[in-house]
Amino acid sequence: MPPITAILHTCNDAERLGRALESLRPCDELLVVDHGSTDATLRVAREYGARIRTAEPNLSPSNYLVSVLHDWVLYLLPSESLTEGLEASLYEWKLYEAEDVASIPACSAFVREETRDGWAEGRPSTRLIPKGWNNWNGDFPREASNTMMLQGDLLRFRLP
Repeated sequence: MPPITAILHTCNDAERLGRALESLRPCDELLVVDHGSTDATLRVAREYGARIRTAEPNLSPSNYLVSVLHDWVLYLLPSESLTEGLEASLYEWKLYEAEDVASIPACSAFVREETRDGWAEGRPSTRLIPKGWNNWNGDFPREASNTMMLQGDLLRFRLP
């Protein structure tokens, strides 16, 4: 069973972080990389059992992967939550043996963004990556065209 670590980068996200962490039931480890929060973000993270790491300036995102416990890592924003469909896909993922998924380069999910007029059409985003990933766009995995698509969506909320 390939366990999953979830990583969220935060900065004063106390009002929205709980919703994101609540949806990460399929994940075996929660890592919050905090970028100097001065609100209750760290308290919320601890309440959900997340391990907290302080962000370091100019540190490559791959440096955070070194400290995760598992070989597969799910990246999301504190303003995002898994739908039930994506949650089910991740539980299904965990039914496979590690050698069954070793040849998969990464996985993508559709991200649907909340707008003032409702939910925008989803677009794929590379989010479930192996621990050895080294292709980044800021703090997030760079889009890859050869990923496996997961069923379900990530919902990005406009407001907390």
